[in-house]
Amino acid sequence: MSWADSHCHLPAAAEESAALVADAQAAGVTLLVAIGTDAGETRAAIANARSHDRVWATVGLHPHDAQQGVDTLVALLAEPEVVAVGECGLDYHYDHSPRDVQRAAFAAQIGLAHERGLALVIHTREAWDDTFAILTAEGVPDRTVFHCFTGGPDEARRALDVGGHLSFSGIVTFKGAHDPRAAAALCPLDRLLVETDSPFLAPVPHRGEQNRPALVPIVGSAVAAARRVDVAEVEAATWANTERVFDLAQR
Repeated sequence: MSWADSHCHLPAAAEESAALVADAQAAGVTLLVAIGTDAGETRAAIANARSHDRVWATVGLHPHDAQQGVDTLVALLAEPEVVAVGECGLDYHYDHSPRDVQRAAFAAQIGLAHERGLALVIHTREAWDDTFAILTAEGVPDRTVFHCFTGGPDEARRALDVGGHLSFSGIVTFKGAHDPRAAAALCPLDRLLVETDSPFLAPVPHRGEQNRPALVPIVGSAVAAARRVDVAEVEAATWANTERVFDLAQR
């Protein structure tokens, strides 16, 4: 088995992250993308990527933290371990940053992805129309991922129509998550990724526990069930797609 966790948040503490990476490798999860959400978390992601084989990092400013300013990230984009901009986008559920500030930060990070030739990792919650409006205005980077996809078939088609990839988390194992499972079923195999978004959103039967990259095979199994295909098909495709989307083959 060889799985890829396309989106996880590793702790800054070296011993803790090393234990999680070892746990993942023992479970057959041998490729991890550690996500930045602000300058501090981005530095931690880069440090983890430097310390572990087949762990890569992103540089991002989460919509919750948009008020910190995108200029806090720019110097980190040059690090060789960095494979994407994000997670960035819009979150109108919590509104921890004003919506106009979120929109400006999202647009700026799309610009950075274009400028640096990097993938883009999008967080969108209760903000689909504005998310697509900004992508239309700024142009969709060639390798764009809608992470932790929580929409249904309509949102999935919109994301796919602009060239996006859909990454599914442990939410697809939740009893009431009919829409994300339907989206996973219709997503073309070459646009499909899986993730844990750890330490959040542990999949069933681990709900209530701290999530970890080692659990991504459970997510993959749920996606396979939704698609009514063999798990090995999802495993192979999502590994290949993660490597391609984040341009890892030559690294």
